[in-house]
Amino acid sequence: MSEKTNTQNNHTEERVRASLKKKLRKKRIKRLVTWLVILLIVLIGIYSYRYYKTNGRLPLVGAESAAAAPNTSALQEVAVREVEFSQTIDISGNVEAFQTQRVVFRSTGAVTGVFVKEGDRVTKGDLLATIDDTSQSYTLANIESQIEEAKLQGSVRQVELLERQHKMALNNLDYTKAYANFDGVVASVNVDVGDYFEAGTAAMVIIDRSKLKATVEIDEIDIQSVHTGMMAQLTFDSVPGETIEAVVDYIPMLGRTTNQGIGVLDVEIVIDNPPSAITPGFTFAGTISADEVKNMLVIPTSAVISNRRGSDTVRKKGPDGNPISVEITTKYLGEGMSEILSGSIKAGDIVLVGGTSNNSLSFGIPGAMPAGGGGGMRIVQ
Repeated sequence: MSEKTNTQNNHTEERVRASLKKKLRKKRIKRLVTWLVILLIVLIGIYSYRYYKTNGRLPLVGAESAAAAPNTSALQEVAVREVEFSQTIDISGNVEAFQTQRVVFRSTGAVTGVFVKEGDRVTKGDLLATIDDTSQSYTLANIESQIEEAKLQGSVRQVELLERQHKMALNNLDYTKAYANFDGVVASVNVDVGDYFEAGTAAMVIIDRSKLKATVEIDEIDIQSVHTGMMAQLTFDSVPGETIEAVVDYIPMLGRTTNQGIGVLDVEIVIDNPPSAITPGFTFAGTISADEVKNMLVIPTSAVISNRRGSDTVRKKGPDGNPISVEITTKYLGEGMSEILSGSIKAGDIVLVGGTSNNSLSFGIPGAMPAGGGGGMRIVQ
């Protein structure tokens, strides 16, 4: 029995060893395959990177390459265009008085006089209203009396101090009166004789309607074409069929960011001698137009390749039909178009754009003005 048992034990050990060897062999094969796959991925990555640096696109393999072959790698050919244009920028907003004075009393007391009413025309320096000045007048008279006495006593220092107090008393007396700061019209009156007013409380409003002004938003792209003195054409519902001219009067040094994340500047435009039908608060729509006509080279922004080192390139079609990488600088114009500022590119050159299967691509210019069109750039050629 013992020999038979030993034989069975030997067979069992051999089967266990064989099983372990088989498992170890599978692990080695699996490990080898894994390293081969990793190496293959690394080699493909290196090849693709070098291919992209040379040709400006990734290589196509297998069925994709065969499908793309009749279409020259699915690249579109776009001609660089030179256009003449004038800049137009759409604007809208509401007008306000050129100047507004919020008339306030600078002294506290009972109102003793109101000398204007709503709608009256006033001239700079006109007296509008007064506050009871009994206390201020008494103080001024008392100081004047003290000055005379100090002069009789020959006290030079005392006279100097009293004269300073006299100046302060004159100011306090003047604070009981409200004057017009400019020629204008009384827009509202909120005070009557006998009312008690605190210093700083608004009593009336004066406006200058000889001009109207408005603040309009110009975004960070369009502002590059705007300067003071440029003309704007405005339309108002209150004067249908008429175009009202305005001029860009002020461009601030500081911009701001809108809720949509767009950088803008609040530019001020002014209307000289506006029609009487246009009242502060009325809304308008219009455009700002550049006087000069400019030439520029334009291409679709999708043709521009931005590199990590900060420069831009395009793939220009060479004489032999193969793409040539050309370094350029551009300015984004909006609506998917860019202006070429510098680089070895001229009108008529063909640049390549990865995209659909079309062999050529036509493109428009942002803001090219059809009948009744909007703002942007107006093609004049």
